[in-house]
Amino acid sequence: MLGINQDAPSRNSPATLGATVHRGRPRSDKLHRAILDAARELLIQDGYTRLRLEHIAVRAGVGKATLYRRWRSKEALAQALIVDLATPHLTIADTGNTREEMLAAVLNPLKAITETEFGPVIRALMSQIAGNPALGDPFRATVVAARRTEVQQMIARGIARGDLRPDTDASVATELLVGPVYFRLVFGGVLDDDFAERLVDSVMRGFAARPDAPGGTNQRAPAFASPKVARP
Repeated sequence: MLGINQDAPSRNSPATLGATVHRGRPRSDKLHRAILDAARELLIQDGYTRLRLEHIAVRAGVGKATLYRRWRSKEALAQALIVDLATPHLTIADTGNTREEMLAAVLNPLKAITETEFGPVIRALMSQIAGNPALGDPFRATVVAARRTEVQQMIARGIARGDLRPDTDASVATELLVGPVYFRLVFGGVLDDDFAERLVDSVMRGFAARPDAPGGTNQRAPAFASPKVARP
């Protein structure tokens, strides 16, 4: 079993990321929000390569010095924006049902992409995250690490309940649950509840300790039933 203290938030937990974004005095928080909103609007409107801190300062109604005191580069500001938008969609609540929690691991990024401003922002930044270490490395160290931690804790709960095999690899599980969402984001494909359900059914079948485990694969009809072959 994975040795995890599920009550103590890690440095990569959603709660820790959220505290980093929202700390400060009320007036400082208001300026912080105005700058992030302006950065989001201009990033979606103009794209990352044309994004300039001085343009963001004008849109936010703040002086350049005020902005530069908080973020010295547009990479740092873009990273703060991603964390701000991603944090509400990272937590996987302990519901007592492993399949429900696995479904949340898929629906969290899926709904963030399809129903919130995180979607157009991550689309605008995907190539930079892949090729620019100044943006990609902090993204992986915060948002990606926090999501991995949440899935790791979910897998540990599933093992403890007897729903998942003790040798379930949490790192692989994360990539099997979340990876297809980003694959469809980049290469195309419908991102909807049915896709999430089918994805979870497939992963549950791979990791289930036994087919009749609570919250296990028998909780929903198989998504990929073997075709019947007519006998001659």
